[in-house]
Amino acid sequence: MTLDLTGRVAVVTGASRGIGYFIAKELAAAGAHVIAVARTVGGLEELDDQIKAAGGQATLVPLDLADMAGIDRLGGAIHERWGKLDILVANAGVLGVISPIGHVEAKTFEKVMTINVTSTWRLIRSVDPLLRLSDAGRAILLSSNAAHSARAFWAPYAASKAAVETMMRSWAQETQSLPLRVNAADPGATRTAMRAQAVPGEDPATLPHPSEIARRIVPLASPHLKETGLIFQAKHNRFVAYRQPE
Repeated sequence: MTLDLTGRVAVVTGASRGIGYFIAKELAAAGAHVIAVARTVGGLEELDDQIKAAGGQATLVPLDLADMAGIDRLGGAIHERWGKLDILVANAGVLGVISPIGHVEAKTFEKVMTINVTSTWRLIRSVDPLLRLSDAGRAILLSSNAAHSARAFWAPYAASKAAVETMMRSWAQETQSLPLRVNAADPGATRTAMRAQAVPGEDPATLPHPSEIARRIVPLASPHLKETGLIFQAKHNRFVAYRQPE
């Protein structure tokens, strides 16, 4: 079934590169008006050119997600212009450092938690009322298998993604009687700058391109989606849902 998002409004964070960039392109290609949020203005402008060349529409929001008041203003601006939000893709995140937990600097740990956890909560708080006004609100929070594997040296990032998944599950439970569906997507190893930072010796050609992963994630924005409170993992060229133990 072809995904039709005509007339829907979508926010994508971390939209200037990587998975977020291609999710934004896919949503626009399906007919959504994309509100693209990122720090890098050049990447946003390139995205805008690509979307418009394909006949889509986008609004660019240069914003550092450490700016909590800016996140609050984003929700207000969306309400003023569109009166609702249909899709949230909370994609932006930082790795921090791969290091023994006792060697992680406080400023590094705090940045990971600020961008990956606190800004995600702030974004949820800002747009939750708008998603509730949609006839089929959809929220997709990007996660990682690191949240479950708890590998050595990955503690800050793993802890941050575990927190994101827990927030997702709580939010899904709170809204399960509404048309709003809330899920997480674990893209797995992908050919991104973050992956290269985490595993510098890896051959990127062995990993799926972020455009491939984006095409698998975007169906979670479908108005016909029934699932909520699930984590969708990339496995065997498709996304498989599972529910964590209660």
